[in-house]
Amino acid sequence: MRAEDRRELILAAATRVFGDYGYVGATTSQVAQAAGVSQPYVVRMFGTKEKLFVEVLGRALDRLLETFRAELAEKSDVPLARRFGLAYVNLVSEPGLLLSLMHGFVLGSDPVVGEAARCGFMEVYAFLRDEAGFGPDEVQGFLAGGMMVNTMVGLRMTDDYDSNPAVRELLAAAFPEKLPLLREVAQRQREREAREREAREREAAEREATEREAKA
Repeated sequence: MRAEDRRELILAAATRVFGDYGYVGATTSQVAQAAGVSQPYVVRMFGTKEKLFVEVLGRALDRLLETFRAELAEKSDVPLARRFGLAYVNLVSEPGLLLSLMHGFVLGSDPVVGEAARCGFMEVYAFLRDEAGFGPDEVQGFLAGGMMVNTMVGLRMTDDYDSNPAVRELLAAAFPEKLPLLREVAQRQREREAREREAREREAAEREATEREAKA
């Protein structure tokens, strides 16, 4: 594999891991395992966890702006803000991308991550204002809607869809066209987590068996 392809592989894995565990909870060992490489290789390529997370934020913001610019270039009678909103929700299909951004946005007090997150947030603001032509109030409303999407994805609200009528009502109102996508993504995540849990349990059992044999 070319170095640039392996780098992208690690960044995609890191995006998912940081999305699942947050900046504080994630480790470079988890990223390495998710990417199928060694932990020293991750450190050698990116340095610290902090530098890796900043790169994950930059990649996520680039992907977000790339998505918006593709919509901006399309000819459509559908209002631009609506098209942007639908395209934004579609990004839930890329594991961890939206949640990595949210984890970055709550780290404003961190001197490195906070600065990178603020710069990225304002880059999105500048795009919406200068390229998309949104007014300040329209930008504020759009960003507020995006934060609601992130919050509901982070809360895994779809996990309670079948058991709580109020959750169904809220999700139907917030995602009238994208609810099937959100539920599908959530189901894939649950299945992945189950596979990972089984793998960890299997590895633990194998280690325990090896230790017993060594003692015998």
